[in-house]
Amino acid sequence: MTKAVVIVNPSSGRAEGKIYGPKVQTELEKIYDEVELKWTEKEGDATRFTREATQQQVDAIYALGGDGTVNECVNGIATEENRPPFGFIPLGTVNDLGRVLGIPMNPDKAVKGLTTRRKKAIDIGKINDTFFVDIVAIGSIPEAVHSVPVEEKTKLGPFAYLLEGFKALSEKEVYPFKFNVEEEITEVDSFLVIIALTNSVAGIPTMIPDASEDDGFLHLLAVKGENIAEKFNLIPKIFSGKVSEDDDVFYRKFKTAEISLTNEEKYKTVVTNVDGDEGDYLPIKLEVFKHYMEVFVPDKND
Repeated sequence: MTKAVVIVNPSSGRAEGKIYGPKVQTELEKIYDEVELKWTEKEGDATRFTREATQQQVDAIYALGGDGTVNECVNGIATEENRPPFGFIPLGTVNDLGRVLGIPMNPDKAVKGLTTRRKKAIDIGKINDTFFVDIVAIGSIPEAVHSVPVEEKTKLGPFAYLLEGFKALSEKEVYPFKFNVEEEITEVDSFLVIIALTNSVAGIPTMIPDASEDDGFLHLLAVKGENIAEKFNLIPKIFSGKVSEDDDVFYRKFKTAEISLTNEEKYKTVVTNVDGDEGDYLPIKLEVFKHYMEVFVPDKND
């Protein structure tokens, strides 16, 4: 007897989980003897459901939701010794991991591909005691993103983040960061720090073009722009894939690092954004786990 568990966030995207949950169940019943739907109601449900399914040693776990739902499911899988393969239907605002893995952003197409897929080993990151699969962002732009209303994210998608980010460029200050990257310490004043596992950042595939989901590294990018002109000068470089080569950008790839502030008394409440949701406050420790879990991706022959 084979069994898959499907975890659905009914409020992701335009509340599409309610529609696509049963469709996914029907499609997966073609390849599994039993398919159980689990509906989330609050934060933490996806992690709990996933951990329970992992401990039951089910054959596969699937999720319907956005980056936050995917993050919760990964945290439910990553802490266990037995880690079943993980698949998902992207329904959120940005869906960075889905874009990187080639999963269709159209839910109907993604559902149709559930029975013709292959497994792929990917890296995951860890920030302090929790795991992530996309990015950790710190600075004035991520702080602005925290304030984006759910309705605006649903309506505008990734553009909601870009709009808030552009506002933050002219309004917010820089922070004095201290990076301890594999025992090499560097101090950088920055308004935006990104630690990425892949080349897709807020739906932009060109910000860190050398990053990939299975290269065994985290990629750190810190933007140094001191004034408005310098900050806006970096925008075309972000979209051209040249930002990591700029003199006003500090870039390193690494396996372990620590990030703190040189003036912690003044900046006591700088918080991270982890896979699109509010995360830990600084200081933080970061680590990458190479090829740590398997995900379902579209078959190359489809």
